[in-house]
Amino acid sequence: MKTVLITGASSGIGQQLALDYLNAGWQVIACGRNLDKLAALKQQAAEPDHCQTLSFDVTERATVLAVGQQLTQRLDLVILNAGTSLYIEDAKHFDSERFTRLITINLLGMGYCLEAFTRHIPPGGQLALVGSSAYLFPFTRAEAYGASKAAIAYLAQSLSLDLKPHQITVSLITPGFVATPLTDQNDFPMPMRISVSRAAADIRRGLAKRKALISTPASFVFFLRLLNRLPYRVQLWLAHSLVRS
Repeated sequence: MKTVLITGASSGIGQQLALDYLNAGWQVIACGRNLDKLAALKQQAAEPDHCQTLSFDVTERATVLAVGQQLTQRLDLVILNAGTSLYIEDAKHFDSERFTRLITINLLGMGYCLEAFTRHIPPGGQLALVGSSAYLFPFTRAEAYGASKAAIAYLAQSLSLDLKPHQITVSLITPGFVATPLTDQNDFPMPMRISVSRAAADIRRGLAKRKALISTPASFVFFLRLLNRLPYRVQLWLAHSLVRS
């Protein structure tokens, strides 16, 4: 039986992935901060014994490393999905505290998890980093969120080079708008928003094929990649036009 460890498994994409892998017969190590939600996830499993839950905060390095040291299983797949979204409401009065908080959760927390869990991935195993398609195009108020996701994209590319000699495949996952409790808080239009079940299915299909880049929904992310290929000044002009509209 294969084992997958998923961070951010108490809600959204992480929760759906955990359920889907459980239903597919995997041993799932579901990680999150909310014990009640993790317990509810385990109760939904057809085989509760196949679901192990670990509660910790990814921003607490010592705790994350302690969890990694206590693991005895080999991890065939690690999906680092934990993250959040915070917006910079007034760029002229830049909120560095909010910026630091988001970078700590989305980026530094991922680094702590890499230190804790990558060592448990055997040759032939897989590592997946969940970023976002947001880094492909400038969006208003997204200074902190977009910066964290751009860093994750580069991190995945560099890891892919350095883990290849260890026969570990690295995948970057770049979702568009997915219907989750996190995006439910957004107060702006979210074109081509898809269900979390569809997003998880796309991700699992891409991981099964060991794809380096997994985008969902593919059509929306493809459109953003086209915009990303435009000259920088044109991208900014389009972004300003969207803000004015």
